[in-house]
Amino acid sequence: MKSTFRLAAGILGGTLLQAGAFQRDFSPDRPDVTDGAVTVEPGVWQVETGLFEFDKDKSGGVTSRTWTFAQTNFKYGVTQLDDVEFIVSPWVEDSSRGLGMKTHDEGFGDVTLRWKHNFWGNDGGDSSFGVIPFVNIPTQTAVSTGEWEGGVILPVAFQLTKGIDLSCEVALNRVWDSDSGAHHWDFLHSASLGFDLTDSLGAYIEYIGIAGDAPFQVIGSAGFTWKQSERLQWDLGVMVGLTKSAPDFSITQGVSFRF
Repeated sequence: MKSTFRLAAGILGGTLLQAGAFQRDFSPDRPDVTDGAVTVEPGVWQVETGLFEFDKDKSGGVTSRTWTFAQTNFKYGVTQLDDVEFIVSPWVEDSSRGLGMKTHDEGFGDVTLRWKHNFWGNDGGDSSFGVIPFVNIPTQTAVSTGEWEGGVILPVAFQLTKGIDLSCEVALNRVWDSDSGAHHWDFLHSASLGFDLTDSLGAYIEYIGIAGDAPFQVIGSAGFTWKQSERLQWDLGVMVGLTKSAPDFSITQGVSFRF
């Protein structure tokens, strides 16, 4: 596993130039849930890919598992304060088993369009704030919700001290509930505490809360990031449900780069 990771890192690192004149620090939004307020600088592409994500949940005697491969957020800087983002999930596999039933669906996931606007903090300072409206477009595949969804995210971040920062967000989401056959509102709030362990290695711990029609969910998250260069960063993140209503477990590993 380690040798495979080193090989992949070497190949991608060799493909990307190690030096580049970028105006801003490299600030991918993954792998934690909490988004950053800093946008991609004008004329720059930033690609944030989850090489894989595995989710598992057991509820009411039914165990559900989901594999998501190569979910990618393509970002492009439009102005000094704005970027546009296009999120795709090329392959999703959903399976459920229990209570005498067994299902398996797979296909191309739904598509998300986002626009991020920064109000302050793009180019320095002890804090940053932004807004991210978004819309989810159904692809009508076997793993699609089949309905349009959307919402708005408000991210804010503070540098607490050298090497320690706090990122928070609140999000209002209009989501589709297949059980009730109707849309409803979800309110998500999160806080992520990030630490610089070395010049290239970082870590975070995160709280996530979700309120809506379902019982209140609390999720804990933690992970690591390794910045191989100012163009390339690897990551690993884990989430664990802290309330009975929350999903049980999730793990993701990914890579982000810009050019």
